Amino acid sequence: MFRYYATKPAGQVPAAAKAVHTNFLRTGRIARAEDWHAEERRFLTHQEVAARTGMRLENAGRKTHQRLNTFHQKIRFPEVIFHKTLAQAPHLGYVHVTASKTDFAEYKDITWGFYIANFSAEITADEQFFKRISPGYSRMYFAVAMKAGEDGATRRPVLNREVRDNGVLFRTADPMTALRNVLMLGARNAELRKIVEAIG
Repeated sequence: MFRYYATKPAGQVPAAAKAVHTNFLRTGRIARAEDWHAEERRFLTHQEVAARTGMRLENAGRKTHQRLNTFHQKIRFPEVIFHKTLAQAPHLGYVHVTASKTDFAEYKDITWGFYIANFSAEITADEQFFKRISPGYSRMYFAVAMKAGEDGATRRPVLNREVRDNGVLFRTADPMTALRNVLMLGARNAELRKIVEAIG
């Protein structure tokens, strides 16, 4: 399990030690000020970490959604922002940015969702979905095909595993590639697709 602690607020500047050079001349030692003291550290609960992670993820999702909707007036996406953090590592999570319908390869009228994760991993066809999670400072952008669930009353969307076995339409670490792919999914005709393809 991970342990998390809060750092000192950014505005605090440690007071400069008085007469450091005099101390050095007298003792030959340089007193090094520490950024924090052990008693000042406050460990965070997993719920607090998850809340902070969720806020950052949703902010990134909103900015990405705004960027998508400013590309072309005929390509618009609904804002459907929600996030999920990983139970065993609440500093890691993913955010759902938008959803729409499109024709994809031989599939017609496919519902899909676009996500951003603050980690990289393999996306699999099984229920675990993420494997070999790499928590390093990275982002992963991916879109998955969805369909209505079979649970009756709520009919929550689930992965459409009939599309490419695991439902994944694309997965990339490059934000420009992700932007282009989402815009291609949102482009309704060949003319708009040509405009999207021209993105450098």
